[in-house]
Amino acid sequence: MTLRILLTGAHGQLGSELLPLLQPLGEVVAAGRAECDFSAPGSIRGLVEDARPQLIVNTAAYTAVNEAESQRELAFAINATAPGVLAEEARKRSAILIHFSTDYVFDGAKAGPYKESDEPSPLNVYGASKLAGERSVAAVGGRWIILRTSWVYGPGGNNFLRTIRRLAAEREELRIVDDQVGAPTSSLQLARATLRLAEQCAPLQQPQFPRGLYHCTATGSVSWCGFARAIVEGMQAGAAESGRPLSQITPVSSAEYPSAARRPLNSVLSNEKFRRTFGFRLESWKEGLAEAMGEIRRREGREEHGPGTS
Repeated sequence: MTLRILLTGAHGQLGSELLPLLQPLGEVVAAGRAECDFSAPGSIRGLVEDARPQLIVNTAAYTAVNEAESQRELAFAINATAPGVLAEEARKRSAILIHFSTDYVFDGAKAGPYKESDEPSPLNVYGASKLAGERSVAAVGGRWIILRTSWVYGPGGNNFLRTIRRLAAEREELRIVDDQVGAPTSSLQLARATLRLAEQCAPLQQPQFPRGLYHCTATGSVSWCGFARAIVEGMQAGAAESGRPLSQITPVSSAEYPSAARRPLNSVLSNEKFRRTFGFRLESWKEGLAEAMGEIRRREGREEHGPGTS
């Protein structure tokens, strides 16, 4: 199978992990902000016209949750309008579109894991913009898959894992919200899952194509505070060797940690539909965290020694 693939958001935390995985499948056009203005439909259409893709993987997104409250127009342009334009261009070419959405389309009031059939009710502009993006893709038709994921982090980019690793070595105490629960999903896990979907779905023609909305997160759940504690525990061995003390993690409520954007208290998503359809599920969040922390150590070691050294 040789494909022409357009990967948007190629320099972000998910896109950068996906790029090397997708390259063996064919010719990959990797587009980031420098290559395309994702807030401008004309720029997006020109990018797709030049790339002539059979598969579009859209990881481009406006992800600054708090800032979106004051930048609504930009958030909706990138998260709602752009996916619709990509869907239109994909349909013109009978191409596949894989697009990513978020657990923040829900308000967190449900007691158990959210299913794809549950009614969305976002609490913030970011969630509303991502929900609008889902609906714009679905309205176009064609061959599309939307993956709702949650709490994405990884060895690259700015994310919770890297922030806690830094702050735990700098501060005596970290106060972390303990009443918001979800499934931290690493960019490494999500990239591998996306590759498997591309390999499964690319050869299929309609009506066999499994078009639809799916939840795709690591298995299990934890609070932000529990996640932070697991990160610090993973740092303990290195800290002991260096003699560097690590922060104490103190749980606080959402009310004690106000932010511009409200977050859902329950962000846990059911992955059962995904498993039934595609025949696999992501590893647990604990396994994902251990892998991501190991990858950070590997990359830091490589940078310290330099290329070609041991």
